[in-house]
Amino acid sequence: MAAAASYTEDDIKSLDWREHIRLRPGMYIGKLGDGSSSDDGIYILLKEALDNSVDEFVMGHGKEITIDIDETGRVEVRDFGRGIPLGKLMDCAAKINTGAKYDSEAFKKSVGLNGVGIKAVNALSDFFEIQAWREGKTKAIEFSKGEVVEEMKRPRADKSGGGTRLAFEVDRSLFPQRTNFKAPFVEKMCRYYSYLNPGLALVFNGKKFKSKNGLLDLLKEEMDEEPLYAPIHLTGHDIEVAFTHGVTGSEDYYSFVNGQHTTQGGTHLAAFREAIVKVLRDFYKKSYDPSDIRAGLVGAISVRIEEPVFESQTKTKLGSATVAPEGETVRTFISNFLKEQLDNFLHKNSDVAEAMQKRIVAAERERKELSGVKKLARERARQVKVHNKKLRDCRAHFNTKHKRREDTTVFLTEGDSASGSITKCRDVESQAVFSLRGKPLNTFSLTKKVVYENEEFALLQAALGIEDDIESLRFNRVVIATDADVDGMHIRLLLLTFFLQFFPELIREGHLYILQTPLFRVRNKKKTIYCYDDDEREAAMRELGRNPEITRFKGLGEISPDEFKFMIGKDMRLDQVQMEEGKGLKEMLTFYMGKNTPDRQGYIIENLREDVDSAEV
Repeated sequence: MAAAASYTEDDIKSLDWREHIRLRPGMYIGKLGDGSSSDDGIYILLKEALDNSVDEFVMGHGKEITIDIDETGRVEVRDFGRGIPLGKLMDCAAKINTGAKYDSEAFKKSVGLNGVGIKAVNALSDFFEIQAWREGKTKAIEFSKGEVVEEMKRPRADKSGGGTRLAFEVDRSLFPQRTNFKAPFVEKMCRYYSYLNPGLALVFNGKKFKSKNGLLDLLKEEMDEEPLYAPIHLTGHDIEVAFTHGVTGSEDYYSFVNGQHTTQGGTHLAAFREAIVKVLRDFYKKSYDPSDIRAGLVGAISVRIEEPVFESQTKTKLGSATVAPEGETVRTFISNFLKEQLDNFLHKNSDVAEAMQKRIVAAERERKELSGVKKLARERARQVKVHNKKLRDCRAHFNTKHKRREDTTVFLTEGDSASGSITKCRDVESQAVFSLRGKPLNTFSLTKKVVYENEEFALLQAALGIEDDIESLRFNRVVIATDADVDGMHIRLLLLTFFLQFFPELIREGHLYILQTPLFRVRNKKKTIYCYDDDEREAAMRELGRNPEITRFKGLGEISPDEFKFMIGKDMRLDQVQMEEGKGLKEMLTFYMGKNTPDRQGYIIENLREDVDSAEV
């Protein structure tokens, strides 16, 4: 029997702050993606740089922030606030748990309270520079991977005005080589900052974002359809809400804490949803079902609280129970505000109250009509679940506490050949496959009842766990994996239409993707390179030298399981499906699946090339 391993003082190791952040970056910024997804860590780094500047505005200093990102991915953020005290520049950039925000008088209700934010940016950047202007002087320090490269020993005279500048470029030895920022994600971040901070101007690569009406502007910008009534906008001390009802769809919310977009909600969103139900039940004096009250509800809530407790460093879900230390609960704070303000509003605006009640009654009627169809659909799904050949499930699921829940992925494939190849090489722990029977039903302009009666879509909804809503979603990533040809593009559009029309929140919350598949394989006896476009093919041919073997893939069914292992492994390329800015849901659906307008014909001709690798929504 082998001797037990020794356990001595030598086995106890202490990491300094740089080593810890670089060894466990996921603890601080989430996933190390390449920037193609809105929840990739590089956007957390940008937010950390921006949050400090926004907090300065909140405290009444500086009305403009400039953000410049060049084609290489180098970022520069400049504010015109008070500027970090020059003698503390090093501590703020490279000393953990250091910052002004521990002093609640200086920053009472800021986002970044743990003194880690810009240190994480520093540690994970190949190049990082911090500069401050204060009282006619400036000082700067340059770092690489958290280590000082060059420090200005003494401040020098500079009349550029107050403020702070952060510049960084991520360390590509930690991030994928192709990592870069996508302008639409950065622009959305800037828009949200402007909505939450009326009067603040953010200028990204010369484009200015500024809001006058706060969450009211956000709601008007984000809504997919005309609201049933003008959005209700209520503001109070440390709280702002805006909401309305749409004719169709389920609930949709935008929630924020101290200017931080809490994409996963938390105690404040739960309290908001609960309070709306209570106030409306009391106002109408009827015990409407909560799902009927909130059907079609589009709302936004922003609260400011002292010392917020988030469930992770990325601050996407609020865990706080109280508004301030030893203060009232978040639930009571929001409930009391809506009880007074919303009730008063409805009494003063009887036309809005009437429109709202009509929407609730219509939702109640639709729910009762659908209940029988849903029951049949669920029964059908249960009957085939044991021997459903269309779904090859995985062990981990997103709606559980499994340690790999974030990795869970389901591939929606066309035909058995492609699904067979993916099934043979997938990670059975976290990757599932759902095989479609050719082209699915075109759901454009159809009702939810008709879709529930469609067997394939009923089974797909059951497989995804979204029959009622997406709170029980079983996979973090739903990936459409179709051929890069005319038929594949059509199937892709049919699926996009289904999700857009009945489950738009799946797209809004960033769960729907398109799988990029290589168009060419270029190889010689020593090396194989998969290429996703003509430029990559040309580069591979130059790298491999004379007469490499070039194969053009025509469909997923031609790709062997061994090759698929590469395509759905750590180097998997996914395009996240995004709502197209400035277009409502109905407008988009009509464009993609309606009559053949000249615009649509032009789009299809442009996108149905043989080398098409993604469909954008």
